Amino acid sequence: MNRLAEENVQNIKCNQKSASTKNKSKKAKDPPETTNEINKLNEDKLSEALANTLHINKLNSNLTNGTSDHSKDSVNDSNAEPRSQDAAPSEVPMIVNSVQCSDVVATRENSSTSPSERSKVRYNEGETEMCEISSLANFHKEEIEIMAYESELQMPEIMRLIQKDLSEPYSIYTYRYFIHNWPKLCFLASHEGKCIGAIVCKLDMHRNVVKRGYIAMLAVDEKYRKRKIGSKLVQKAIRAMIDDNADEVVLETEITNKPALKLYENLGFVRDKRLFRYYLNGVDALRLKLWLR
Repeated sequence: MNRLAEENVQNIKCNQKSASTKNKSKKAKDPPETTNEINKLNEDKLSEALANTLHINKLNSNLTNGTSDHSKDSVNDSNAEPRSQDAAPSEVPMIVNSVQCSDVVATRENSSTSPSERSKVRYNEGETEMCEISSLANFHKEEIEIMAYESELQMPEIMRLIQKDLSEPYSIYTYRYFIHNWPKLCFLASHEGKCIGAIVCKLDMHRNVVKRGYIAMLAVDEKYRKRKIGSKLVQKAIRAMIDDNADEVVLETEITNKPALKLYENLGFVRDKRLFRYYLNGVDALRLKLWLR
């Protein structure tokens, strides 16, 4: 019995020792586990702190970029035209509307003018254009002279030049009717003694009401076209009619003759009437008119 008791006591002591050694080993192992947990917690906290700092930095960078963009806009605005500080935003469309209204008023004023006033304005514009062209003529080596009709000796040259471009032939009596009765309204363009352009006109009373000028013939040599010679001749004739108190100027030209229509319309002539089958070749004509008074 004593042996059994001693063995039991020894077993209990061994169990206590093993338990104590296990507890000691647990206690020795516990601190590392707790330190690992603490380290993990610290790492989590550090990562959260870093994430927060990164987020804050991003917000700050966005804010700084926004301010820099605004500063760039302000720099660009500084280069633009200065705008009054007192003007409210609502005043801007009012200014635009006022400009549009002024444009509408201007167009209404232009539309309210009569055809005679428009033709006068366009004639004046054409006259200033001709002055500019005449001032530039000195740059050309070839000098073209505009002269008045002088004698019967110039008649063959005038007839030769005009008959090339006319849609119907004229007899010599037609030329003499105009040139002999109104020699001051006949002008020639000459280059090196050769007649390269001519205009023949008349001026008389129309229905005993107005003094009407009439451009009967105009021609320019093909080699000398597109040099404003025809415009110069028409300008010269109109100036002579104005000096003789003319009220208006009329003419007829073929409806298919676009260069002639452009020439006269640039000088202020207005399309007044269409004449059907006016010429012997069956082509319609347009009557153009220029009001001088």
